[in-house]
Amino acid sequence: MSQPSDLIFHPSAEDLPRVRSARVSGGVATVVADATGLTAGERQSLEQRLQQAALAAPEVTQARVALTASRPERRLIAIGSGKGGVGKSTLSANLAVALARMGKKVGLIDADIYGPSQPRLLGTREKPEAEGRKLIPVEVQGVKLLSVGQLVSEGHALAWRGPMASGALTQLIEGDWGNAEIIIVDLPPGTGDVQLSLIQKARPAGAVVISTPQDLSLIDATRAIDLFRKTSVPVLGIIENMAGYDCPHCGQPSDPFGHGGAEAAAAELGIPFLGRLPLSASLREASDAGQPPAGGTGPAAAVFRELAEKMLAAL
Repeated sequence: MSQPSDLIFHPSAEDLPRVRSARVSGGVATVVADATGLTAGERQSLEQRLQQAALAAPEVTQARVALTASRPERRLIAIGSGKGGVGKSTLSANLAVALARMGKKVGLIDADIYGPSQPRLLGTREKPEAEGRKLIPVEVQGVKLLSVGQLVSEGHALAWRGPMASGALTQLIEGDWGNAEIIIVDLPPGTGDVQLSLIQKARPAGAVVISTPQDLSLIDATRAIDLFRKTSVPVLGIIENMAGYDCPHCGQPSDPFGHGGAEAAAAELGIPFLGRLPLSASLREASDAGQPPAGGTGPAAAVFRELAEKMLAAL
């Protein structure tokens, strides 16, 4: 970014690249600065620093600061499933962490209003602050997070009708996401109010559907895919979870939920198959402890990174 060459005041070296213009008329300094990528708190701090610097200039008795910002290109990716219990929230958390480790600026919306689990999965109890009517996401594991689970006690039942759940989703979507490039949206299972509200208010750039290999799960996953297709949201692919495990006692592989069903369904529906995740006790234990494996260095981290890369390639 270029800066004006004839400034009437001397901002700090940190703030100088953001100053676009400065002029004085009748003792009043008017400063225009670029605040792209800053949070509400950072914008306020920048405004105060520029005001103080302008007031220190000769003949300036009053300083006005106008902040402008370019809207960042931000893409929402919905993670959905036709039924609960297939690992959708665990996948959402680990994809977000994997993207952050790849250098992406990532946000995560826990849109599972009635069953929020992202605070537990990411190991945080910190509550978001508010600037005006906007919530400021909590940053954890390199990911900006907003969840209803941060606002209510764990285990507290939310007896909300559809409009209240949709209103809560709106607050999460309209949070102060700063310079986030990608926002992962962990949807509740099914094809109800929250899904429709998301599509109406902030149409996702794409959706990923997760399913187990089990026929019943695949039937429900197909319904989720049908909803996205009917609402013109591109389906980036299917991920198969709980796709077998190695017996810890005998070492033999086992497929309690079947194997390959999601890949076959993807081929039949003409959408990409992004990969599969096995049943894993270590993944469950790490998730319960708030330590997503995608943030580590083991084989699981490599698997989630590969899934994240394939998801981005499909965008």
